[in-house]
Amino acid sequence: MPAPRPAWSDDDIEAFRELARSFFDKECAPNEDRWCEQQHVDREVWLKAGELGLLCPSIPTEYGGGGGTFAHEAVMAEEQIRAGAPSLGTTVHSTIVAHYINSYGTAEQKQRWLPKLASGELVGAIAMTEPGTGSDLQSITAKAIKHGDDYVIDGSKTFISNGLLAELVIVVVKTDPDDAAAGISLVVVETEGAAGFARGRVLKKIGQHGQDTAELFFSGVRVPTANLIGEVEGQGFIQLMQQLPQERLVLAVGAVAAIESAVTATVKYTKEREAFGRPVFSFQNTKFKLAEAATTAKIGRVFLDDCVVKHIDGELDIPTASMAKWWLSEQQCQVADECLQLFGGYGYMAEYPISKMFTDSRIQKIYGGTNEIMKEIISRFL
Repeated sequence: MPAPRPAWSDDDIEAFRELARSFFDKECAPNEDRWCEQQHVDREVWLKAGELGLLCPSIPTEYGGGGGTFAHEAVMAEEQIRAGAPSLGTTVHSTIVAHYINSYGTAEQKQRWLPKLASGELVGAIAMTEPGTGSDLQSITAKAIKHGDDYVIDGSKTFISNGLLAELVIVVVKTDPDDAAAGISLVVVETEGAAGFARGRVLKKIGQHGQDTAELFFSGVRVPTANLIGEVEGQGFIQLMQQLPQERLVLAVGAVAAIESAVTATVKYTKEREAFGRPVFSFQNTKFKLAEAATTAKIGRVFLDDCVVKHIDGELDIPTASMAKWWLSEQQCQVADECLQLFGGYGYMAEYPISKMFTDSRIQKIYGGTNEIMKEIISRFL
């Protein structure tokens, strides 16, 4: 069920949408099966995206970005889902990593890293999660201890999106291991030639098979103290809290696009597939289930578009972003499940896109902060 032009869009954004759609349809979708087999995208596709201006679209042009707004990031997320090509980790790279540098980096850091992120010369990742900590960022144990003009980083991270290919990793560390939130800092590691840095296995997941999710290890990795994001140590937790609403909103964007795609695919299938001598769509249960899913898609779209407008205007608050993330990801999983059921046995076959929508959806309730954490955040503002 194609959505009308959102309230946050205009002719320029729709032209960007066409470019993004063409890229995902031509450069990504035909390679998805192969990427899923090898558990990562081809490195060259990052350069192609950079050449087309599809990376860092909301980073200022003076740093090589597109000079756009979050609307351009939203378009990328929507068209990627609609193309059935979720493997290229542009959301982490452009919407998350680049914005930490743009928001808190020094002028030198911005000039040094953002143009290469925008061109695809560097692939970005952010390393928050550790084997012993998930959403509880204050309990991380990775540390960066100052030695002269360097930080020495020790620790391990897991579930890191873009972890296999990333050449620039923002590492969430304790610069003061004896403190909790106030001891957290963000330090950039340029992985090429970094002694003591190692990548572990690419993790096998139940969904998003082509997106490289890896373990990262840091054993005495030395980086210049100039790689600290921010003017002073101990600002990392605040930086994370300020940027996480945008991360959660872009996950909500993907959720609505997935809901709409699932409904569209299922309506088409049930009108073509016959059972007991008539189209599956003609059965009352099918019509009622799809009516419910279409209503969810409509409500989700209206809520999401309001959030995007508020975010672009700088008015989206933390609890509303959390509401969008948890509620829309819950609806995404529910709609994907209901739609798969209407495909019958074929819905369980990997060759049918609905099966991929189903397995890819499940992580949405976990990453970006679990939905239980979202509800905890919301409750603090009640």
